[in-house]
Amino acid sequence: MTMYSPEPLPRHPGPPASSTPLRDFLDSARRPGVSPGYAVLPRSLAEAMPLPWQQQMAYLLYEFHQVYAHLEWPEYRVVPSRRERLVDLDEEQLAEVGCMVEIDADGELVYRERNGRRIENPETYEVLVSCLDPIPADQLNANQDTPPRGLPMRQGPGWG
Repeated sequence: MTMYSPEPLPRHPGPPASSTPLRDFLDSARRPGVSPGYAVLPRSLAEAMPLPWQQQMAYLLYEFHQVYAHLEWPEYRVVPSRRERLVDLDEEQLAEVGCMVEIDADGELVYRERNGRRIENPETYEVLVSCLDPIPADQLNANQDTPPRGLPMRQGPGWG
């Protein structure tokens, strides 16, 4: 009597496993915090994950940093941003993205890059503009739990 079947193992019905699963996942759909160069995790959300997730994440990040500790890491500055059409920006936002607007001899608005190159179709040209961060931070506003002035906060049973 043999322990092994003479029949070949059935092939998995799906496509073969990828050798780049993280890249495949990040590229498969538009995902929050993912750009072509970076995947950003808001710290407050990561620290709010269930404990088993945090333990797994901490282990993976520890391994990641052990492997790549020899590289000269810059200090990153993450700026919350949103996509906006160029024609919807004010002067300050245009300056932030390195563009300017001027009126040509025909009275038409002309959008230009910092180097002077004209931007064709500015009504469909999108740029990233900084915005307020919609992700809650772990440091809440110090006044959030403060009652309005003149209304004492009661403590004890029956007083939330």
